Amino acid sequence: MSRNHYIRIANITDVEQLCEIGAKTFVETYGNQNTPENLQAYLDEKFNEKQISDELTTPNTIFLLVEQENEIIGYAKLRVNLVENPDQKALEIERIYITKQYHGQKLGALLMQGCIDTALENNYTSLWLGVWEHNPKAIAFYQKWGFEVFGTHIFQLGDDAQTDFLMQKKLRES
Repeated sequence: MSRNHYIRIANITDVEQLCEIGAKTFVETYGNQNTPENLQAYLDEKFNEKQISDELTTPNTIFLLVEQENEIIGYAKLRVNLVENPDQKALEIERIYITKQYHGQKLGALLMQGCIDTALENNYTSLWLGVWEHNPKAIAFYQKWGFEVFGTHIFQLGDDAQTDFLMQKKLRES
């Protein structure tokens, strides 16, 4: 990993870049496995400036950015999600994205460690996430970090109801 990659917390001035990187990485990862219509419906809903601005200003939500030379090349979105996991001591990793051209440079590991550090610094006892059942590379990455499957949920992509594995990593005893 180059020493010019670093993590910082996002702020409202990062909205445009977050929209771009989010949409780009989502298409890179899932574009060839979904219909163009479903993909576009999801992108329109989740990666517009109003949506990302709202997410950035939502309490108990943190975006960790990986930057290189003032360009965002990846990010993680952490949030408290009491709807799907009522444990108030658990923090969800809702997204963890690295631009494809930077895969293999240990930036996913850098972001994951940032997620763990953030959770511990804020007294959370566990991290959890949802990962598409047809994404073996991501599942293996999370297992390597000690995440274990504890259930499933539906991830709606346009009109396609997909199954995500729910995975959790205990950080400390509650």
